[in-house]
Amino acid sequence: MLTNTVAESLIDTLEMAHVRRVYGVAGDSLNGITDAIRRSKNIEWIALRHEETAAFAAGAEAHLTGRLAVCAGSCGPGNLHLINGLFDCQRNRVPVLAIAAQIPSHEIGSGFFQETHPERLFPECSHYCELVSQAEQMPRIAEIAVQTAISRSGVSVIVIPGDVALRRAPAGGRQNHFSYAKPALSPAKEQVEAIRKALQTGEKITILAGAGCADAHDQLVALAGKLKAPIVHALRGKEFVEYDNPFDVGMTGLLGSPSGYHAIMNCDTLLILGSDFPYQQFYPERCQIIQIDMRPEQIGRRTRVDIGVVGSAAETLDKLLPELSEKVDRSHLDGSLNAYRKDRADLEELADCRPGQTGIHPQYLTRLIDQVCSENAIFACDVGTPTIWAARYLKMNGQRRLLGSFNHGSMASALPQAIGAQLVHPNRQVVTLSGDGGLSMLMGDLASLKQHHLPVKIIVFNNGCLGFVEMEMKAAGFLDYGTTLENPDFRKLAEAFGIFGTRVESPEGVQPAIASALSHDGPAIVDVVINRQEISMPPSLQLQQVIGFNMYLMKAVLNGRGDEIIDLAKTNIFR
Repeated sequence: MLTNTVAESLIDTLEMAHVRRVYGVAGDSLNGITDAIRRSKNIEWIALRHEETAAFAAGAEAHLTGRLAVCAGSCGPGNLHLINGLFDCQRNRVPVLAIAAQIPSHEIGSGFFQETHPERLFPECSHYCELVSQAEQMPRIAEIAVQTAISRSGVSVIVIPGDVALRRAPAGGRQNHFSYAKPALSPAKEQVEAIRKALQTGEKITILAGAGCADAHDQLVALAGKLKAPIVHALRGKEFVEYDNPFDVGMTGLLGSPSGYHAIMNCDTLLILGSDFPYQQFYPERCQIIQIDMRPEQIGRRTRVDIGVVGSAAETLDKLLPELSEKVDRSHLDGSLNAYRKDRADLEELADCRPGQTGIHPQYLTRLIDQVCSENAIFACDVGTPTIWAARYLKMNGQRRLLGSFNHGSMASALPQAIGAQLVHPNRQVVTLSGDGGLSMLMGDLASLKQHHLPVKIIVFNNGCLGFVEMEMKAAGFLDYGTTLENPDFRKLAEAFGIFGTRVESPEGVQPAIASALSHDGPAIVDVVINRQEISMPPSLQLQQVIGFNMYLMKAVLNGRGDEIIDLAKTNIFR
């Protein structure tokens, strides 16, 4: 594009960064930007129904490609809607640029219609946020914003008034070339030696591996083999660590398994590799702890650390592996593996569909999704119970991808992330595990599936409530209140949007319904009515949780809700 305006200068910069689409909702303050995109040969405007969807979709694209993705919102309410999705992008550490349009520059500070100050609002969810008030600032501001988002794997925000976007850009604009190559971050020799000594003296070593191991799968497995160490993976590390890994013993944390929990709690040496797992109560108190991370600020912020080393997982392990002597004693590893096999058997039993069973267990539903979806499927799961079942029953294989709001914990992420994923990979299966609450929150963008011809398959876990919130209430001793959802018939809703829809209310109908949706040439919704009273047990119950749950049972009886206890007794958890 031949640059004439500030808006065109911005789009030229995005083209230099190999951006291919901008997600957003059009508005008058964005007219200069959208018109420049309209005339661009390389960038497409993806019109959505909600700006929050735009930010989540951009985050999904950035997560899957590792390249800069872009979203945009018009002045005031438009760009404010971006904030929640941008928080998710920032906490997922994916490169995203947000264009926040602003009211006319001469009206700023007057309390004008839709006036806000994005340069004050967005810094908490971004690494870089600047107001463009003069044409002469461009394209330099755009280049800094792009480079910051790419280099720091996070969010940059450009705030630009609509009138400034239409001004003539300075002649002879800069032409920076942006590189996505990541520099090697390798520890010093003496640090490697310190790690080696600590690992050689450890007798029961466990590795906690996170998303920072994305490029170090082979080295991680080789390390576990030398140390005879079980590997516990964090949720964000699941897609990178779990597959082709004979040392994997599951997850720890609230969504994990007892085997992962005890592998960490019973070790004498814990190696934390590329993980910022946040829950302090799941770290051991009496143990030698080594942490390797490419972000210095993360070392020691979750638990006490004896040896902290700054380095990327691949480069550090490449230096460390040749220095290690292979251990012989497998007792800690074999004990953890045996415990994991038992845990997996218990989980598989919970997912069985028994003869005469009437209700649909979410475990059964999720295992079926895992079994029938393609080897390179991309899954997006809503926060809450869909994330629990995805963590426990979706098997990663090195080709499949898993998206979710795993750090920010936002409802309604699955559908928007699926939109971004399907646009990036039009020929791959994209499947959501959507909560009924999550889908309802942003379901206006079901229209976007139809408008953009995106064959996303939406599996609705319809239990008529905010399931995870109910479990939290019960564990704390509260009667569940305010969590019931009076849902529409999502099948009929799909038909209203011009989407294929089907509804399942019995176990025998689940497999045919999912199969029909997957084979449909276009977007589809499978509305699956699952058990409401389904408890997902954490790997370790704390005394307070036991007391809280018993208080809930007593309150249920005293308040005439004993039928809930009967329903609970029929669930998988009491087998």
